[in-house]
Amino acid sequence: MTVQKTERPPSGPTEVQTPDGGPRPGDPRRSRERLAGLAPYLLLAPAIIATLLLLGWPLVNNGILSFQNLNMRQFILHLTEWNGFDNYKEILTGEDFWRVTGRSVAFTAVNVVLIMILGTLVGLLLARLGRKMRTFLMIGLVLAWAMPVVASTTVYQWLFAQRFGVVNWVLAKIGFESMAEHDWLASQYSTFFVVLLLIVWQSIPFVAINLYAATTTIPKELYEAASLDGAGAWKQFTSVTMPYLRPFLYATTFLEIIWVFKAFVQVFTLNEGGPERLTEILPVYAYIEGMGNQHFGMGAAIAMLTIVILLAITSYYLRIVLKQEEDEL
Repeated sequence: MTVQKTERPPSGPTEVQTPDGGPRPGDPRRSRERLAGLAPYLLLAPAIIATLLLLGWPLVNNGILSFQNLNMRQFILHLTEWNGFDNYKEILTGEDFWRVTGRSVAFTAVNVVLIMILGTLVGLLLARLGRKMRTFLMIGLVLAWAMPVVASTTVYQWLFAQRFGVVNWVLAKIGFESMAEHDWLASQYSTFFVVLLLIVWQSIPFVAINLYAATTTIPKELYEAASLDGAGAWKQFTSVTMPYLRPFLYATTFLEIIWVFKAFVQVFTLNEGGPERLTEILPVYAYIEGMGNQHFGMGAAIAMLTIVILLAITSYYLRIVLKQEEDEL
């Protein structure tokens, strides 16, 4: 007589599967997979909420304000006077806005070109220096970068002061006696020259340090192979260094365009857009029209148009970058 052996079912929960072998609804494994898929969104949620509260809500309020006629009378009487697109019509049909816009675009272009050229040269210099000199130079760059904008602008005001400025004193000592009491802030171009020096000086550390960091990712074997093929220093730079640095240069240029275009603090602190409002760029123009002249709805409309222009410039630049990347592929 033979005894037939029966297998006991496994202890613990059994995995329920559909006829095709996949997990059924309600399966714990399916829930875990769903939670894993939601994890990136849950991690991004705090940053998105903070961005919407700190940037999105003020932007919406500014947009609403741009459709109102708001000055001190409305503030005192707590009145809300809607005037539709009148603020935008007055701005776009006037000459001042377009003059300031052209000035802002030219100002941004000159600054960004100088920042990227000089910052790239300093970054490549960092890659060539020895460890001690590189550390010394990077400390100086970080100190310049970390200085508050208002503090550095105040230093430049002192450097280029008419009577007791260091720049005039040095120029007079080396033979330019006529510059002893030169007023650098008396004309449009000399004021822009001082602002340009200030912004370029503030921006070079960011470009230089990041470019140096990018050079450390380039494999040294590529340089050795290029050297064995007879490539000189310039050929190695164009065929090895630049292809690796090009994405970095694109991204950094994009960030510098945004930073320079909205350089309100430097221009306003140095000379408040003077002389005779000839150095106003769009952020300063919006502030003076809104806060200075107490046309708050007008200032809000200028600010909204400034955002639109900045988005148009950056989108045009990004389109060029993407087209170049597609052509390289």
